[in-house]
Amino acid sequence: MPQKGIIFDIQRASLHDGPGIRTTVFLKGCPLRCIWCHNPESWILQPQLLYKEYKCTGCLSCVSACSSGAHNVSRKGTHLLNREQCQNCFQCVEECVYGALKASGWETDIIAVMKEVEKDCQYYMNSGGGITLSGGEPMLQFEFTLNLLKAASARNIHTCLETCGFGKREQYQAVMRYTDLFLFDMKSVDSQKHYELTGVHNEIILENLDFLYAGEAAIVLRCPLVPGVNDSDDQLEGIAALSRKYPGLKGIELLPYHNMGRKKWAEAGYAYPLDDIGNTEESVKRTWISKLRKMGCDKAVLA
Repeated sequence: MPQKGIIFDIQRASLHDGPGIRTTVFLKGCPLRCIWCHNPESWILQPQLLYKEYKCTGCLSCVSACSSGAHNVSRKGTHLLNREQCQNCFQCVEECVYGALKASGWETDIIAVMKEVEKDCQYYMNSGGGITLSGGEPMLQFEFTLNLLKAASARNIHTCLETCGFGKREQYQAVMRYTDLFLFDMKSVDSQKHYELTGVHNEIILENLDFLYAGEAAIVLRCPLVPGVNDSDDQLEGIAALSRKYPGLKGIELLPYHNMGRKKWAEAGYAYPLDDIGNTEESVKRTWISKLRKMGCDKAVLA
């Protein structure tokens, strides 16, 4: 079975990606393009170049290092990056001593990942934690994800899979046995709105949620909410309706929008679409909870 995959980060001592103290492994590749995404460097499967312009000193060592002509000098003598020319050889990264250039993503294998995960086994035992696979969308690297879950389960390490739900049913069926908890994202209950926000409709997502629930999988529903974008009363009523439909959900987490991912969009070469929206105010968060309580949804909490 394929044992290699491409990841872009491993975060130890994570407290927000499932129960207890966890190690979160972030996999590259995602079929969605959420307009609030906090990890846009996860979108494409291949390793890619990130450019932190605020760290660039204008030394221009990258220009001489680049064999594809992606790095150039402007008329004013400043650095220019042409991403269309970039071949992702990352020679420039090796020459950039100031950290303005970074390679996001690297190929690794099950053994290397589990070696990192197992460093904190004592913390998992004491806190009820474990490994969480996130991204991106882990199911886009299905074989690697399945083998990681198998490896962790074989070591009696609690497993969480964070997923957008947009994948093949047979693949979800395969990982169910090795996944102790699904962190299942619900971006919008309305299919057209979901498409506008993420680039895909939500029918497959809802079908997979229904399938996992019917299979008695443990599920926490995660609902990212952006003020004025997807926090309408219809959306909140949709969340309440899912709570009634699936009374056995382990929880419903509301994920209030914050703009800390804005920098990453620029670093990856993307234009950020929510520049005019600030972090969610506490009064707005309280309003969400209050409305959901009135709609009969007592499980919803702020994450």
